[in-house]
Amino acid sequence: MNFTVVLIFRKKLPQFNSIEEIFFNLHEEFKKHISVTKVEMPCAGAGWKDILSNLKYSRENKSGLTHITGHINYVSLATGRNTILTVHDIGSALQGSFLHKSLIKMFWFWMPALLVKKITVISETSRRELISIIPFAKNKTVVVHNPVNSKLKFAPKVFNSQNPLILHIGTKPNKNLGKTIAALRGIKCRLLVIGTLSEEQLQLLQVHKINYRNIKHVPFAKIKAAYEECDLLSFATLYEGFGMPVIEAQAVGRPVLSSNVSSIPEIAGKGACLVNPGSIKEIRAGLLKIIQDKAYRNELIRNGQENVKRFQIEEIAAQYLQLYKEMANV
Repeated sequence: MNFTVVLIFRKKLPQFNSIEEIFFNLHEEFKKHISVTKVEMPCAGAGWKDILSNLKYSRENKSGLTHITGHINYVSLATGRNTILTVHDIGSALQGSFLHKSLIKMFWFWMPALLVKKITVISETSRRELISIIPFAKNKTVVVHNPVNSKLKFAPKVFNSQNPLILHIGTKPNKNLGKTIAALRGIKCRLLVIGTLSEEQLQLLQVHKINYRNIKHVPFAKIKAAYEECDLLSFATLYEGFGMPVIEAQAVGRPVLSSNVSSIPEIAGKGACLVNPGSIKEIRAGLLKIIQDKAYRNELIRNGQENVKRFQIEEIAAQYLQLYKEMANV
């Protein structure tokens, strides 16, 4: 295909790497088929000075088709019509005061949606949420799921049913760590939490006498090692645009407990024990079923391995390449 795509990335910060991991890997796959370059924005802040600097930089570096890979939707004000915008998060972006939400809607959603040629979202749930904000962009909005990292391979492990290592990824409010901690009270296990713990979360761990380890700001290699080390993933999240930990754990071959809300049923398929994340009782019952029922665990692992085939990088890259081809009229 005789055209060039410029992938525009937000400024990389050590505590945020999910978008980068996804599109760095897609970039490698794209290179097999098209001419593609990466451009990282110079500024990470959301103040006007940083925004203007990023707009100037993106205008200077645009060439051919532009793909804004996420988070910095406003860059489309500089890249213009020949742009595809990927939106990863809608719900959590619309928090705060009325003025703040109005500004976010205007500069992160409405104006970009008017300018760009295509918008991709990462789940059907995200598509419904986005269309509720920008209904005029319905016909240019398509779902392209996130790919699972190809570095994550099936790694069989003897399940430690006597003292399992439970992995929990994320400590923001929507990750629901507090209720997960409460659900683990009295269950003999070890908890590995990836993310920065708040004082309240630390107190809960002490109050409920949880045997835990905590790591934060870790590179993907250590996250991969955590999946391989753990016995199961607990991800009783309250809200996700996608839910990467679910398919990542499935790829490695770990049983998954997650939520029956938001995008999770769509992404998890039959490869997870889905519970009401608002119920400590349901989270606890689901964890105990995974720990105590070997046949159920193995069924989750088998179904997870089948489910994750939908998210292989070759399949997801092909969907993006088809969009590029349509935009380039080739």
